[in-house]
Formats: sequence, C-alpha cells, structure tokens
Amino acid sequence: MTRFAQSAVVAASVAAFGALFSVSAQAADLAAGKAKAEQACAACHAKEGNWSAPIDPSYPKLAGQYKDYLYQALVQYKDGRRKNGIMAGMAAALSKDEMNNLSAYFASLPTELNTHR
Repeated sequence: MTRFAQSAVVAASVAAFGALFSVSAQAADLAAGKAKAEQACAACHAKEGNWSAPIDPSYPKLAGQYKDYLYQALVQYKDGRRKNGIMAGMAAALSKDEMNNLSAYFASLPTELNTHR
C-alpha cells in the first residue's frame, strides 16, 4: 500500500469514528438543558427543584450522573431498547441536541450519588 493510500485509510477511519460520537461530544448548551429539564423532567425527577430528590424513590436521581450514560439512556428509551412507557414518550419528543443538552446539564449538577470520578 502506498503512503498516500495509508494516509487515506487513516483519515477515513478517523472521520468515521468522529461521526459516531459527534452529537454526544458536541459542546452542550447548559442553559437550554436546564430549561428543557425544568419543562420536561422536573415533574418526576426533581422534588421541590432538587434534582437529587425525585418525587418517588423508584425514580432515578439525575444530578451528577455521567453525561454519556444519560445520553445513551435517552437514545435507548427513544428507540425502544429500554422499556418504560413514560420515558419512551418523553424521549420520543427529544432531538439529539436536546438529549445532549439535558445530559450535560444533569452531569454538571452536584450530586448525592456515591461516585468515583
């Protein structure tokens, strides 16, 4: 393989890898994430505005969760790989940018979770 061909293969591989993670790696808009969270998520996940205290103990605490985990969870609710009627309906209405913004917003919040970062 010529040097040019090797360079082309490497460039194509890097571009393909980058495309896979382009949305979750994009700079998120935390203000937009906060606004969407207050509109769509607070009713279940934030008792009295506290994102570490959902209204029901069976609902997950979103504050301080890993951004990539939250983003993938929303994608999986939207495409049906995760099964929950409420979350499927909520995620169905979200764009990739909104999921990215929400995930980044929740990841940026202080948490009561026991994490090892």
